[in-house]
Amino acid sequence: MKKVLKVIGIIAAIAAAAAAIYVIIQKIKAKNAPQGYDEDNYVSCSCLDEDFVSETVAE
Repeated sequence: MKKVLKVIGIIAAIAAAAAAIYVIIQKIKAKNAPQGYDEDNYVSCSCLDEDFVSETVAE
């Protein structure tokens, strides 16, 4: 029974370490992001590309 508890403890420790690393990375990303930057609403501007083709139709 002690071996099972040790294995569960090791798995829990690894999961906790992974969660802590994830939180740290997210905080660093948020700290380094430019002001007003929202990753979910980011739209790249391809109008500066040489092969840009507009999808709008002029009437």
